Amino acid sequence: MKRENMIIRHIFFWFVLMLVAIGNGLLREATYGKRVTELAAHQISTLTGILFTGLAVWVFSRIWPLKSLTHVWMVGLSWLLLTLIFEFSFGHYVAGHSWARLLQDYNLLAGRVWVVFLLWVAIMPYIFYKTGRTQA
Repeated sequence: MKRENMIIRHIFFWFVLMLVAIGNGLLREATYGKRVTELAAHQISTLTGILFTGLAVWVFSRIWPLKSLTHVWMVGLSWLLLTLIFEFSFGHYVAGHSWARLLQDYNLLAGRVWVVFLLWVAIMPYIFYKTGRTQA
């Protein structure tokens, strides 16, 4: 398969990650989100989001591994950009949240750990590229 097609396949895989993230949010709202504080639910959801998306990318990277560090970073940065665009456009224009409300999740000093998830989204391709190469 051409490398360009491989990169495109990985970038489109972001839509699978979006579905995983939506499922993670639904899980939060249906279960522990009702029993813990909003901050605790946010933190737990960030952790489970990291785990669930990590599992999805691990499986995907075993089926269609990326072939170079350049491609790895192109995919990771594309996923980060798509996530930010989705978060702010959906959050503001569909969910009706203010820009200030959306930016709250970036306040690490207040215990908001969303930025950790965003970092994870960007580096996942690199992590699974490196671990996949050591096993090959």
